[in-house]
Amino acid sequence: MTEHDFNSNFYIKHGHLLCLSYTYWTGRKLLAKNLLPGSLIKTLYYAPFAIVSHDTQADPVFNFGNKTALHLFELEWDHFLKLPSRESVEMIKRDEREKLMQRVTTDGYIDNYSGIRVSSSGKRFLINDATIWNIVDADGVYHGQAAAFENWTYL
Repeated sequence: MTEHDFNSNFYIKHGHLLCLSYTYWTGRKLLAKNLLPGSLIKTLYYAPFAIVSHDTQADPVFNFGNKTALHLFELEWDHFLKLPSRESVEMIKRDEREKLMQRVTTDGYIDNYSGIRVSSSGKRFLINDATIWNIVDADGVYHGQAAAFENWTYL
């Protein structure tokens, strides 16, 4: 991610939507402090926890991953934004992931999720206590899904 991305209309809006929808579903704040919409995405990018989101395509593709997530998945920004989110999960776990995503779609969010993910080099890691939520705007329009977690263990 570059300084240009921090200032793009999409990411200014996206940072706001990530925080707004997280609070809408969970009743909690994604970030501890209140920030202006223009600085949210930069703060999320450098946050000490992992946060990722994907778009609304039939086969969703990641549209955001912060520095922590990029490190875990061993990908650069440009490559991460081309990755279908299903490919972050081991092949044998993809049906399980699809059921989980459907549950999030129906319920709005889930807390305390744990699951195995895989990096671009094949390293496996277990994420613990993740929150996964639907990204919605103030009118309830669906913009994709996001996940945040601060606990992981390499396997």
